Amino acid sequence: MGRPLRPTPRYDRLSFWHESAGGDWTPRASLPGDLDVDVAVVGAGYTGLWTAYYLAEADPSLRIAVLEAEVAGFGASGRNGGWCSALFPASLPSLAALSDRDGALAQHRAMRESVDEVARVAAAEGIDAHLAKGGTITLARSRAQWRRAREEVRAAREWGRDEDDVRLLDAREATAVLGGAGTVGATYTPDCAALHPGRLVRGLAEAVERRGVRIYERTRVTDIEAGRVRTEHGVVRAGTVVRATEGYTPGLPGHARAVVPVYSLVIATEPLPEETWRQIGLARRETFTDHRHLIVYGQRTADDRIVFGGRGAPYHAGSRIRPEFDRDERVFMKLYAALLELLPALSGTRVTHAWGGALGIPRDWCASVGHDRGTGLAWAGGYVGDGVSTTNLAGRTLRDLVLGRDTELTTLPWVDHHSRRWEPEPLRWLGINAGLRAMTLADTEERLTRHPSLVARAVAPLLGG
Repeated sequence: MGRPLRPTPRYDRLSFWHESAGGDWTPRASLPGDLDVDVAVVGAGYTGLWTAYYLAEADPSLRIAVLEAEVAGFGASGRNGGWCSALFPASLPSLAALSDRDGALAQHRAMRESVDEVARVAAAEGIDAHLAKGGTITLARSRAQWRRAREEVRAAREWGRDEDDVRLLDAREATAVLGGAGTVGATYTPDCAALHPGRLVRGLAEAVERRGVRIYERTRVTDIEAGRVRTEHGVVRAGTVVRATEGYTPGLPGHARAVVPVYSLVIATEPLPEETWRQIGLARRETFTDHRHLIVYGQRTADDRIVFGGRGAPYHAGSRIRPEFDRDERVFMKLYAALLELLPALSGTRVTHAWGGALGIPRDWCASVGHDRGTGLAWAGGYVGDGVSTTNLAGRTLRDLVLGRDTELTTLPWVDHHSRRWEPEPLRWLGINAGLRAMTLADTEERLTRHPSLVARAVAPLLGG
């Protein structure tokens, strides 16, 4: 008997982004059988597609195959909050510890440049990703948050980052950008573009195919080894194998503790009338958040909705990823309450879409990219939710590493960095969920005491702080 067929999900219903991306989400053909290529890329999210794009652009003679368990953009690449920012999950001091001060600043510059590179490629390839580079405003809405905002800017100045990188806004300047309740100030950086991630990932997949890359969908990879990728439909032999699986990495043999998949959930409102937008602001489609501990993130979409997401969903023991984990009504209700508390003008606004997806988080919260020239195995990931732009940097870096080029990108501190493995269960489950609860408690503590949270200070070293 043959292998039983897996049911095909309704890919157009995975998120607001999937539903509104346009086009047909019918899967491309699966791998027809054994195959020989030069480069096999496992995963058709942003990491895999950017890598294939830049490799094919640099050397059109390369035979490149991208293998995807579902469809391109199925995972976090198609479900995120639509921030293409210069944020990198590891801090400048952490990056300096991996290399030196100059290396850390070079990584930061590369991230800033990646925001513009994504926009450049989208324009060059005719990808209408609804991109608007309005920057990010991070509100301070309490005395403790205002203290963190000022400390962030002070630390930035110590690293030579000036006003065109990050600056402090007073209450009047901040509310002119975003009319958030209780605002006492904000930080602002220009280095972020709001975009439609579903349109970007679909357009990027099509651009890759135009360069001769073959994308095989509904082709689950069961094992990766030097020179070979085993799938449910056959074996792909390749001189270079790129692992671009992010939050799904623990499902591969030998990688169960490489990263943990932690869910981030998102809601989208109905389109808002102009009168409401006059109260809210975001005239340039700035992305927005505040200086709370439990992360939230939002953007104004091209069709005048607010997409708003955040952490808070539990980590599931054994690094499990299941379709039912994409929805948690309790978390959705908390997100909606947080949105109304931040922007009271939205009272009575209807939520039309709610979804979730898994992020990949390494033990030290530092993303990495690398290539072993001896085995031909390459990888990138561990973005901790900052992947829309970081994947682009990963793709360009992997291009240079695979082609044996020594460039400024291949000397950045995240290159060939290896995070230590996560603890075995149940320690992993206990620690991660305790950390998530601690961040919620830290925000509550600050509301009650009006002072910086002692809980947050104690837990920060365990959460990449």
